[in-house]
Amino acid sequence: MDKITFKNSRNKTLIGNLSSLKSKSIIILSHALANDKSERGKLDAVANKLNNSGFNTLAFDFSGCGESDDDTLTVEKQVDDLKSAIEFAKTKGFEKIALFGHSVGCLVSLKAYSQEIKTMVLWSPVTNKVKYQWEDKLSKEQLQELSEKGYFTRTRKNAIREIYQIDKQMLKERESVDQKKLLQDIICPVLIIQGTKDTSIPIEDSENAIKLLPDESQLAIVENADHDFTEHVEEIVKLTNEWFIKHLER
Repeated sequence: MDKITFKNSRNKTLIGNLSSLKSKSIIILSHALANDKSERGKLDAVANKLNNSGFNTLAFDFSGCGESDDDTLTVEKQVDDLKSAIEFAKTKGFEKIALFGHSVGCLVSLKAYSQEIKTMVLWSPVTNKVKYQWEDKLSKEQLQELSEKGYFTRTRKNAIREIYQIDKQMLKERESVDQKKLLQDIICPVLIIQGTKDTSIPIEDSENAIKLLPDESQLAIVENADHDFTEHVEEIVKLTNEWFIKHLER
C-alpha cells in the first residue's frame, strides 16, 4: 500500500492509500462523516480483504478530514473530492472502477456516480432526507457556533484528525435529499448493507432505496447491527468482498 496525494478542483491536497496490484480494476472507498480513510480500522479491513482477492483499492481522506487539507465539510465538496479521486485513478491506468461508501460516504458515492462505475457497495447509506430537528442532535455550544461561524465543530478522540468543522450547508444538503431523484440514474448493481439497530438511518430508507435500484441490486439486513456495524465488521467485510468478486472483473 502506497501513500499518495492528489488535488481536488479547489486545489486542496487529498491524502490516500493506494494498492498496486496488477489488476486493472479499482475500488474507491468513501468514509463516513467527520471520519477518515481508516475509520478506526474498519475500512482498512475492507481494503485488505479486497486486496487479498486481487482488487486494487484507493481509500482517501475527504478535504477537512484525516490527513487531507483543512476545509469545512459539505456533501458538495466531498462529491468534488470523490470525482477527483476517480480522475486520479484513471490517470493511473485503472479501467474498471467501483465505489464503496459508508453512511454519508454513500450519499457522496451516489451523487458522484457516472455510467463508467461498474458496481457499488453501500454500508448504512444516506439515501433520503433527515427527519429530525438539529436542535435535538447538536449541543447548545454547537448550535451557537453554527449561528456565529456558519459551521459547528465535532471532535473525535484517538483518530487521525480530532477536530472537524461541519458546514451549515451540510445540514441543508442532508435535509434536502430526494431519494427518487438520487437513485433514478443508477444503472449498475448495488449492494446495500443495513443494520436493524441503526439509529441514524431508518431501515425503511434502505428498503425503499432497493426498490429504485437495478434488479440485480440487493439489500443485506444484518440483525442487531448498529450504524457502525460495531460487532459485525468481519461479517459485512465478507459480504462486501463476495459482492465485488461477483460484479467486478479483476
